[in-house]
Amino acid sequence: MKKAFVIIIVLFSIFSCNKTAEKVETKISKPKPKKIEFGFNYADFNIVQDTIKKGDTFGTIIESQNIGDKQVYTIVAQVKDSFNVRSIRYNKPYTLLRSKNKTNKLEYFIYQPDALTYYVVDVRDTLAKAYKKVKPVTLRRKIIGGVLKSSLSETLGNNSVEAALANRITKVFSWSIDFFKLKKGDRYGLIFTERFINGKTYDGVEELQAAFFEYKGKIIYAFPFEKDSLSGKVEYYDDQGKTLKNFFLKTPIKFSRITSRFTMNRFHPVQHRWKAHKGTDYAAPTGTPISTTASGVVEQTGYTAGNGNFVKVKHNKTYSTQYLHMSRILVRRGQHVTQGQKIGLVGSTGLASGPHVCYRFWKNGVQVDALRLNLPTGESLAGQYKERFFKQIEPLKRELDSIGNL
Repeated sequence: MKKAFVIIIVLFSIFSCNKTAEKVETKISKPKPKKIEFGFNYADFNIVQDTIKKGDTFGTIIESQNIGDKQVYTIVAQVKDSFNVRSIRYNKPYTLLRSKNKTNKLEYFIYQPDALTYYVVDVRDTLAKAYKKVKPVTLRRKIIGGVLKSSLSETLGNNSVEAALANRITKVFSWSIDFFKLKKGDRYGLIFTERFINGKTYDGVEELQAAFFEYKGKIIYAFPFEKDSLSGKVEYYDDQGKTLKNFFLKTPIKFSRITSRFTMNRFHPVQHRWKAHKGTDYAAPTGTPISTTASGVVEQTGYTAGNGNFVKVKHNKTYSTQYLHMSRILVRRGQHVTQGQKIGLVGSTGLASGPHVCYRFWKNGVQVDALRLNLPTGESLAGQYKERFFKQIEPLKRELDSIGNL
């Protein structure tokens, strides 16, 4: 009985060992994936990656790879028609591909002036050569929308969209919407394309194809349209073919907040007495750009004890605007300025309790409340343009409406 028990244990051990051996034998190691960059297999080279430091030149970089002065001069002369060695800039990345042996001899110098473009300098032979390459870019369409739960910038960030799109949207709607007045719960919809380098690296937003925002209970659409393909000029229109670009911008500052409105009786925060306030105050950090709300000619610039640094712009025979309390004036008297042009920076000069711009508005020589005016609007599309526009936006509007459940 004891002998039989021993035999069973031995057989069990042999079986277990064979099973373990089988597991070891069937285990297959996966090959490491190849890393291909700039068209080269990195496994074939000794790699050095760095950025241009202060004082670096093309010559000093490759000279550090055991290349003599005379050879550096020869290489620069040979590639000058294909690569300007003086164009390399501070903090831009470069890569050195060196031979994978004891010599670590430099074979390629690769310089990236931007995310898309790179230059390759081939120094393997006595005759060096250089060439420029552009990485392949693919566009992916993205649709986001729903109900605003925070600011536009935060909403885009929560959807993994670059913040630069917020500035683009603000510019498109700047004649129609004061974005500070958008409320949580307002609906929105955006259709745009994003760039991806080599199909994987995100490179920002390419084009805003369509958008809408709910503003003061009204839905405002924006669709890009090109009247003339030769000019390449794109303007944005609403769903009725009416341009969004009006004579005046809504505000002189982006993403600001109103701290005081036009009134004939306000308690002055500095003088501590009741008096008229014939303007609209927009609070913003010191140094925030102030833009002229319409094109015109700078009528006055200067400083007074009450207004601080100010600029006044005459737009036509009917309208003039003034911008007060600047920390810095960026235009001069008699200068022509275009709508949206930066004319100064927010400050708190003069009688001001904090950094802001007081925006004043004249109509026919009388100061009026800019927020209550029915200001001149832009033109609408007509004829063949209107017909082509409606045909172009039909599927886009259908998509937008499905986003917002309008």
